[in-house]
Amino acid sequence: NLYDGFEVILARKLRARVKRGANCYGRYMPRMVIIPPGVEFGHIVHDFDIDGEEENHGPASEDPPIWSQIMRFFTNPRKPMILAVARPYPEKNITTLVKAFGECRPLRELANLTLIMGNREAISKMHNTSASVLTSVLTLIDEYDLYGQVAYPKHHKHSEVPDIYRLATRTKGAFVNVAYFEQFGVTLIEAAMNGLPVIATKNGAPVEIHQVLNNGLLVDPHDQNAIADALYKLLSEKQLWSRCRENGLKNIHQFSWPEHCKNHLSRILTLGMRSPAVGSKEERSKAPISGRKHIIVISVDSVNKEDLVRIIRNAIEAAHTENTPALTGFVLSTSLTISEICSLLVSVGMHPAGFDAFICNSGSSIYYPSYSGNTPSNSKVTHVIDRNHQSHIEYRWGGEGLRKYLVKWATSVVERKGRIERQMIFEDSEHSSTYCLAFKVVNPNHLPPLKELRKLMRIQSLRCNALYNHSATRLSVTPIHASRSQAIRYLFVRWGIELPNIVVIVGESGDSDYEELLGGLHRTIILKGDFNIAANRIHTVRRYPLQDVVALDSSNIIEVQGCTTEDIKSALRHIGVPTQ
Repeated sequence: NLYDGFEVILARKLRARVKRGANCYGRYMPRMVIIPPGVEFGHIVHDFDIDGEEENHGPASEDPPIWSQIMRFFTNPRKPMILAVARPYPEKNITTLVKAFGECRPLRELANLTLIMGNREAISKMHNTSASVLTSVLTLIDEYDLYGQVAYPKHHKHSEVPDIYRLATRTKGAFVNVAYFEQFGVTLIEAAMNGLPVIATKNGAPVEIHQVLNNGLLVDPHDQNAIADALYKLLSEKQLWSRCRENGLKNIHQFSWPEHCKNHLSRILTLGMRSPAVGSKEERSKAPISGRKHIIVISVDSVNKEDLVRIIRNAIEAAHTENTPALTGFVLSTSLTISEICSLLVSVGMHPAGFDAFICNSGSSIYYPSYSGNTPSNSKVTHVIDRNHQSHIEYRWGGEGLRKYLVKWATSVVERKGRIERQMIFEDSEHSSTYCLAFKVVNPNHLPPLKELRKLMRIQSLRCNALYNHSATRLSVTPIHASRSQAIRYLFVRWGIELPNIVVIVGESGDSDYEELLGGLHRTIILKGDFNIAANRIHTVRRYPLQDVVALDSSNIIEVQGCTTEDIKSALRHIGVPTQ
């Protein structure tokens, strides 16, 4: 439940619907796989061989100081030691362990109990909860007259914890963790690392650890008799103790960092890659974009329409070469629809056929110009959508179910003035498409942060991208594999265009996917100057500097002051694109 993209109850409901063959309306909750962290083994020193026999120590070897601090509590320090390492919190269930030990006469005769409950000075100065647990433990020790049988040292260093485990192993004791619920149980791993068999709670992660290590017994933490019986069984049956110790040492490598990495990578490999189909020779012969050596992608969002047209003209003029005009192609990448793009270009006397492709609707649609006649000069130009791209991005797309949810959500985003509520977000059917749901924003100042919106959709098991564009006056929701940056990589795979030969021209700011356009193997030209509209709310609410996520000092990123033909030409020359 700590993860934004996972909600336990909803995950169960969706899995049940899938089993019944019912429609999930585009909702999908991924299965949560827990990969345990690794543990560093370099500092471990074993006093026993694999069969549990004590190894010879030279005359120079000395016992660690912490051993004497513990042994001074015991009347008979040679008895097996039951070890518990836990802070004095109620959920760690230390009092039940003391009761189990105190009320089981055979266990008391067989073993000693050591409680490592953190460090303390005076109980009266401790936090109330911890003080209460410690007071209860001391009261029980007195009630059962466990003096000489229970150790509870006040101090220990973190570096001495491995020595404490080794002491318990040397006495052929056991480690015990009977917390009511254990999230992971790193102490169980540490005990196994030191060859110490364990008694662990059956609630939580210890069950999974036990399945891997098989080095002890699981118990109900609420049943003190079961705890006492398990401890007595493990300590009195020497063959069982040796077998548990051997299993722990044999299997503990599965919790090492190298094993963690292998496990992690193997899980990733099972997911499989989603990659678009590579264009065939016949398809490439019909697509001018596949024959280009360089592609210039114009993705400037931070200017008005007049300045955008001016930048497009200047970029085309800067890259035009009379000798080899077919070497460089142009792609317009924007949040506009294809009809908006064509209307804009035609209104200023520019021909849409001058572009190899249009990335529209924030990367959810790619169009190519198509000619009805034999030659472009005597043909009517239409635009054909890339169906292969549509097939690629429809993965986990919520479709109509997602649209209904977002329409309902939009009604909850309101501006309140006294008793009057005014809706801030409305569905924008005119600018929506099959894979892009658009919404009009009345007042950008009342927009929820994009991070919160994405979190909301993940929790509702809606797998999609949400972004603000048009100076935060429009909200677009697209499939998870659809974005302008991913569209550029799609063109690379589909048509075999090398990423270092792709140049992306952007302004000083842009839509909320602006950062994604800057990084990568492609080249980026940032046009700076007062023609850029002041950074809108999309960027003013960013909680981190842009340079924290984008390497602005990279050789692939070039900043240019101005947007004239000469400014752009200078930048193109700098990165090796031929110009006039």
